[in-house]
Amino acid sequence: MSDLVVKDGYIVSPQGVTRASIYVSDGKIAAFGEKFDIRGVEVVDASGMYVFPGFVDEHVHFREPGYEWKEDFSTGSAAAAAGGVTTVLEMPNTAPPVADASTLRKKAELVRGKSWVDYGLYGVLTDQSLNSLEEMLEAGAVGFKAFLGPTTGDIEQPSDPTIIEALTLSREKGFTIAFHCENRHLVHHYEQKTRREPVSPLSHLYSRPAICEVDSVIKINYYAAKTGGRALIVHLSSGEAVDYLRWNRASSVYVETCPQYLLLDSNDYPRFGNLMKVNPPIRFPEDREKLLQGLRTNVITNIGSDHAPHTLEEKSRNVFEAPAGMFGVELLGPLMVDMALRGHFPLEKVAEVLSTNPAKTFGLYPRKGGLLIGSDADFAIFDPRTPSKIQADKLHSKHRFTPFDGREILAKHRYTILRGKIIAVDGEPSGSATGQWIKPG
Repeated sequence: MSDLVVKDGYIVSPQGVTRASIYVSDGKIAAFGEKFDIRGVEVVDASGMYVFPGFVDEHVHFREPGYEWKEDFSTGSAAAAAGGVTTVLEMPNTAPPVADASTLRKKAELVRGKSWVDYGLYGVLTDQSLNSLEEMLEAGAVGFKAFLGPTTGDIEQPSDPTIIEALTLSREKGFTIAFHCENRHLVHHYEQKTRREPVSPLSHLYSRPAICEVDSVIKINYYAAKTGGRALIVHLSSGEAVDYLRWNRASSVYVETCPQYLLLDSNDYPRFGNLMKVNPPIRFPEDREKLLQGLRTNVITNIGSDHAPHTLEEKSRNVFEAPAGMFGVELLGPLMVDMALRGHFPLEKVAEVLSTNPAKTFGLYPRKGGLLIGSDADFAIFDPRTPSKIQADKLHSKHRFTPFDGREILAKHRYTILRGKIIAVDGEPSGSATGQWIKPG
């Protein structure tokens, strides 16, 4: 593997922004400095550009196996590379669900050689899989996902005793459990009520009000506090949940939201309809503002995309029949960098919540998520001198539609570098799929 120098960029870490060059050797960060001997070394001229640690998207659904007409590992990971994501953590609600070590190994073998970026694989937490958690850990699971609310694949909700036991094991073994926090029984109750009312673009929002999320957030936060288990509350959507967590978040609880909850709200449903149907739903302007405040004040610690594509035909169905989920992994970095450049939060926050914190949450730091000597040489490089525009027809998922089509971005994504190898230039994957399966520890 040849050496590489990322020359004269503005290095962005959670601690600040500094101007320096980075010397890469054997795929690792070897040195920082002002001048290096670059004879015979590949050089990326990052002058005037921001160099972030490669983004770690802790929340993607690449749909393989079982739902490949929606997405697969090749197309999903190419989209990741095109947007500056160098590591993805892939969810287990495939067909079959990843509920034991044998299924995990089969999935790993199925996707081997297909990924443009490094990847980790979740197992699923249900009552049936509880006794398989340690075996899945030994097989390489990056963590586990518990679906408390209904979602794609209709994964069974774990019982409260199972959650307690799993979180207790989490404390002992040091792994993380990601929780989709919606009370399934309340969702069913409110959906039945909403179905009896006139259908509107807001029907999905009304069918899953904030009480469904807040109820589960309170429970998981309390269970984590009592057991010491490590919990990640994913795709937080409500201001009420932010208010609760601001004063009560347990020390072992991480909190994720997604760009769609920070940038869209109920005023956008008449325009975009089912294109913005996700679970839990995108809510009201006051929820969006509280989520932003939660991000600024460290109540929200992580950002993931919840990349969950479907076909346009599926998304064009009746609001109650259309599946929930949207394209996200390729836009995660550009949208967050743009928000920082527009003054919503500092650039350092992007490195913190897109790279360092997700890597720490899942035991991948400092190999991933950091700009440190010995870390993997993973970089996402953006040029703030060159505005760009999101163009849906130039994205890399199987299904290229998004409510962010046409959105102006104040920086152009120039390079994605994975372990010292350039894997995307100007938003286009470059080279070949060389991603590796990574495991905690």
